[in-house]
Amino acid sequence: MPYLHRDAKPRPPPLPREARATHSSGKTYQELKQECLRRGGLFEDQDFPASDASLFFSEKPPIPFLWKRPGDIVKDPQFILGGATRTDICQGDLGDCWLLAAIASLTLNEKTLARVVPLDQNFGPDYAGIFHFQFWQHNEWLDVVIDDRLPTFKGRLVFLHSAEHNEFWSALLEKAYAKLNGSYEALKGGSTIEAMEDFTGGVGEMYEVKKAPDNFYEILEKALERCSLLGCSIDIISAAESEAKTPFGLIKGHAYSVTGIDEVSYRGQKVQLIRIRNPWGQVEWNGPWSDNSLEWRLVSPSEQKRLSQTALDDGEFWMTFEDFKVHFDKVEICNLTPDALEDSTAHKWEVTIHEGSWVRGSTAGGCRNFLDTFWTNPQIKLHLTEKDDGQDYCTFIAALMQKDRRKLKKFGAEMLSIGYSIYESPGGDGHLSKDFFRYHPSKARSKTYINLREVSDRFKLPPGDYVLVPTTFEPHQEADFCLRIFSEKKAITEDLDENIAIDLPEPPNPTPSPQETEEEKRFRALFEQISGKDMEVAAEELEYVLNAVLKNIKDIKSKKLSLISCRNIISLMDTSGNGTLEFSEFKVFWEKLKKWINIFLQFDLDKSGSMSSYELRSALKAAGYQLNNYLLQLIVLRYSDEQFQIEFDDFLNCLIRLENASRVFQALSVKNKELFINLNIGE
Repeated sequence: MPYLHRDAKPRPPPLPREARATHSSGKTYQELKQECLRRGGLFEDQDFPASDASLFFSEKPPIPFLWKRPGDIVKDPQFILGGATRTDICQGDLGDCWLLAAIASLTLNEKTLARVVPLDQNFGPDYAGIFHFQFWQHNEWLDVVIDDRLPTFKGRLVFLHSAEHNEFWSALLEKAYAKLNGSYEALKGGSTIEAMEDFTGGVGEMYEVKKAPDNFYEILEKALERCSLLGCSIDIISAAESEAKTPFGLIKGHAYSVTGIDEVSYRGQKVQLIRIRNPWGQVEWNGPWSDNSLEWRLVSPSEQKRLSQTALDDGEFWMTFEDFKVHFDKVEICNLTPDALEDSTAHKWEVTIHEGSWVRGSTAGGCRNFLDTFWTNPQIKLHLTEKDDGQDYCTFIAALMQKDRRKLKKFGAEMLSIGYSIYESPGGDGHLSKDFFRYHPSKARSKTYINLREVSDRFKLPPGDYVLVPTTFEPHQEADFCLRIFSEKKAITEDLDENIAIDLPEPPNPTPSPQETEEEKRFRALFEQISGKDMEVAAEELEYVLNAVLKNIKDIKSKKLSLISCRNIISLMDTSGNGTLEFSEFKVFWEKLKKWINIFLQFDLDKSGSMSSYELRSALKAAGYQLNNYLLQLIVLRYSDEQFQIEFDDFLNCLIRLENASRVFQALSVKNKELFINLNIGE
């Protein structure tokens, strides 16, 4: 299925309580639940049936699973028992530990948890076998409804389960997330930050601790002030090192949470500390500033109380920031967007969201390595107007996310390598040309092209106007994308798409020339031969004339012009309205044809006789037609071949249809112009 242009204009984030119902019936959770209660039956979700199709898409279940409701597994099922805690997350036989780590972090923030896991549901008197959960997906919150049938083997849950066997919120949350992504198998393998974003609407940043910027402490401090979710980990060299314990009590390849950062007075100096939590609830750092270390004896009880320092084996511990940088390798930060929390906290990010598409043949230009097509990628203008407080620069995070790739796994889709470049804007509002990128280096760019769902980086640039170009690494790769700009001060963004415009010269009056050139004499002779005594050419005769002419032009490839195309030409050029062309009318058309041939040859860059579809924007502009991405994509789909090449006859057909459309075009509104051209470029 081709990817068509998505409106990339900035959109405001949705209000906190808005979540779109996603059930195929169009009904909300409450409506579906009340239906079940009225008829006295339990809900069965036809959108995600209790069948193998909901489990796996590439294999059959290794064992015969039975789908059972919690009441068929235990006598007294509970939704949440004693509060949602980390002990409610126990991994089953599915490789989705990345998801479980995010769920464990989710339990640390009650308000965020209550958004994802609505607490007004249970197995009480109004139980109807239906539950719902809310996830953020590409600029909107979705309400995902499920039934409570869960896969079991020998009476036990196969996948995620709680340590308390009669507690089911975590297993049902995993099922809802599997439904969101198409199946349980779709959850195999991933990054914790991906699920954190889906639980919060936040944006992820990943830092290599050993290469972190000098102000890394301040970055973490600001993130915690803003209630961001933070995780850290120690890299492993081989699978054998996974969950291996270091001499300092740290676990390799394990996901930790960062829960605090502060300074403490110690021997007359300020010491920077960071607080880490092991989601196991035990196994802690045993180095300096650990729970029972000597350092705490020189800190006043009031200071220890302020830092919530305890000597319990609860998995949480303090360590110096310097030791943290020595022993840990990666930090993931999920910064919360303004729509993620309901209360008005003191620190929130400004966020702008763009949605768009890379479409093969028109806007899937690949990275800067492919200069001939790079410029055709979507371009977003970024206005940085306000400096950070007390600074000379503007701080922002650019996060580029490829959409729905996990959901499309069952169709063979994989994560594409994505990234972006940022250029200083030369001014103006039009789409930047190839020559601009040929002669201007980028001012900033994503650290690398990588096949993750989202690539994000933090930048500091002087106030001014910039152009951000989101791309896949290779050209011709199709995907929808979502670009989010998070800024400390308000930033303004706009899509650098072309306005629809037609700028054609006034056609000359078809009057006979007093003196004919040799070329005109040859064409008059041919014209007289075909037309006969009336000196008028019908569509069938014009078809013969033009195909004879085009056949003799060596530098272009062209298929035979159709009778329909010739009728369109007559419709365009027939000033007398008699349905034929006189020689004077044909001469006017011939001048147009020569101009169009020259344009075609100009943009046939490799002199192959056909033109790359990526050059169509420039070629049409040279002919007087300025189109936006959406219309350009439709034209490419209609007129290019599988190798993204356009032969001259297709180029000619496109121009004839556009020129016919231009007669009434100028009087239409922008929306109607787009619709009108859309209707006129097809068959």
